[in-house]
Amino acid sequence: MEDVENKVAVITGGSSGIGRGIALAFARAGMRVVVTGRREAHLLQTEEVFAGQGLAVDALQVDVTDSDAMHAAADEIERDHGRVDVLVNNAGIGLTGPVADASPSDWDWLIDVNIRGVGHGIQAFLPKIRAHGDGGHIVNTSSMGGLMPIVAGLYSMTKAAIIALSEAMHIELMPERIGVSVYCPGPTHSNIGAGAADRPAKYAESGFPTPDVSRPKADLQMPYMSAEEAGERVLQGMRRGDMFILTHPEFKSGLQDRHETIETAFPDEPIDSERAAVIPFLTASAVYSPENRLAPPQPPASVR
Repeated sequence: MEDVENKVAVITGGSSGIGRGIALAFARAGMRVVVTGRREAHLLQTEEVFAGQGLAVDALQVDVTDSDAMHAAADEIERDHGRVDVLVNNAGIGLTGPVADASPSDWDWLIDVNIRGVGHGIQAFLPKIRAHGDGGHIVNTSSMGGLMPIVAGLYSMTKAAIIALSEAMHIELMPERIGVSVYCPGPTHSNIGAGAADRPAKYAESGFPTPDVSRPKADLQMPYMSAEEAGERVLQGMRRGDMFILTHPEFKSGLQDRHETIETAFPDEPIDSERAAVIPFLTASAVYSPENRLAPPQPPASVR
């Protein structure tokens, strides 16, 4: 989707952190932007930030775990803007801790937000994108933790699920000219730590220590990527039609080591050609072929 002027974009979890950074990048590119979030204070703050930069935004209070609310929001946005062109499933929580310590509520909360929340976004907004027949784009926010599940088992589990989902959707929706990208950021100045501290009552019992509410302030002192730069890189990846939007080159070497570890785990024996002949749909896809790979992205002009 190279031409984004006047396209209508919906960004869940767009009221703070990376989501707000994406929203700002989209608005600066001339898109009509709607952000959703579950905390009113963040929505109001986002409206102030946009107004201060002379940009327009619509902000809706919606919880992605509420399927009915997501469908109602989709109807409202289509009614107000006439269409939906882009969906960014960005809402998520960064709850971390040893898998063995997790309570049933920890499992439920992570899965409900990080997986079911994405599903609710797709179910509510994909029909709106399909309705006008002009194509569109979906970006699903995962994490480098989904590609390198080193220290956060349950969180990484949910983010790895989003990677697999996005790759399948990339293939499924290509004939409809609806692009699908999975965004896997590394450390970025965001609100993910504070989000884990604002725990809904129905997920009250946790096996993990109470999240440190001061973490976002401490993270601001770290040399992480800014949310606005991350947003510009997402915009670039969407325009390029990238299946994977990877923004932190610091992870490349470790990811190569992981992939080589997987590759060398295959049995060292001849391929069963008869078996291979009946499962080609499981063993390869043209989207991974060398001739279909794009050149590595360069830093967006706005951040060079």
